[in-house]
Amino acid sequence: MIHPTAIIDPSANIAEDVEIGPYSIVGKEVSIDSGTVVGPHVVIGSYTTIGKNNRFFQFSSIGEENQDKKYAGEPTRTIIGDGNVFRECCTVHRGTVQDNSETRIGNNGWFMAYTHIAHDCVLGDNIIMSNNATLAGHVHVGDHVILSGFAKIHQFCKIGAHAFIGMDCAISKDIPPFVLVAENAPYGLNSEGLKRRGFSAESISELKRAYRSIYRKSLKTEEAIAEMSESSDPHVQQMIEFLQNANRGILR
Repeated sequence: MIHPTAIIDPSANIAEDVEIGPYSIVGKEVSIDSGTVVGPHVVIGSYTTIGKNNRFFQFSSIGEENQDKKYAGEPTRTIIGDGNVFRECCTVHRGTVQDNSETRIGNNGWFMAYTHIAHDCVLGDNIIMSNNATLAGHVHVGDHVILSGFAKIHQFCKIGAHAFIGMDCAISKDIPPFVLVAENAPYGLNSEGLKRRGFSAESISELKRAYRSIYRKSLKTEEAIAEMSESSDPHVQQMIEFLQNANRGILR
């Protein structure tokens, strides 16, 4: 299952059924679980842990040293869950000791060609990053987020669950959950995405009211939270919690 031209560090722990293609390199203290396929010309950097049933296409660079000038060679980590797909030329960089010393990616993500996930990012499950979408350092992305092609996220930003970021957006503030962003501005609730994921009509209606409180009534964030608190819908409560912890402030 391992091509004879692949270079595997002797300290790597690789499950028996893992496939590793021609000319790929696996660094020291790497762990790769069962069902994972590493294509040709892939580099898996040191201190990377990879779960089950992932697939890495050619020329991906996963878990390599980060691009932070403060990085001094510390054995920080990259941790990847199960069922992810990394298409051609994806780059994922390991964490820094200035944060939690790890970059973490959840399960069932779909990362298209040339996407970049920088050091110390934390990604949830079922995320889609279209071609050339880029995350700077320390970005947190919630479950079911979609980043369209060429979307760019500034360092330390948070993207709430089920948000949709349109093509070529440049985001420098936090994006609340369930919000659709286009042309660098909030563009409404991501209603279509929520319908596809089985959200009830009642929940979507409550979230639309919450969206109006945040974006349509000229309320301060604290006033919007107070108005939203009247709802008992758990997804609205999720929005409230996000707003309370939006350290960079939300996109207006």
